[in-house]
Amino acid sequence: MITLLRTTSKNNDFIALVKHLDADLARRDGDDHAFYAQFNKIDSIKHVVVAYSNKTPVACGAIKPYNETTMEIKRMYTTEDYRSQGIASKVLYELEQWATELAYKTCILETGIKQPEAIKLYSKNGYHLIPNYGQYTNVAESKCFEKHLNNF
Repeated sequence: MITLLRTTSKNNDFIALVKHLDADLARRDGDDHAFYAQFNKIDSIKHVVVAYSNKTPVACGAIKPYNETTMEIKRMYTTEDYRSQGIASKVLYELEQWATELAYKTCILETGIKQPEAIKLYSKNGYHLIPNYGQYTNVAESKCFEKHLNNF
């Protein structure tokens, strides 16, 4: 059974999952990893979801304000043994609900072309491709997505 916990970036299970995420991204991104890593600090994220299978942390995600109406999805990760089971979609949905409860209207995110699983996840959950934003504007390896949260 999968349970979801709303927490903050101080949660030890979240911190441990992010270490696995960063190792995976370093492997995929190669020399580009340092560029992306600078935008993925977790020291002050107030809205984190950790998914547990029984009592084992298996997935995570976070949201942080981008502007007055938009939350940015950050630090999405599922451990290898639990992928392709719909857990990431559950985490994403919980983050979207939380953003809606906080009166945000939109979620945006950036992922990389070397993460086809992430692109598939966001596409199947109603996110659509948008022009790269902010620090990702001229980064060819980045893909940015958006979803309007009027579904809740």
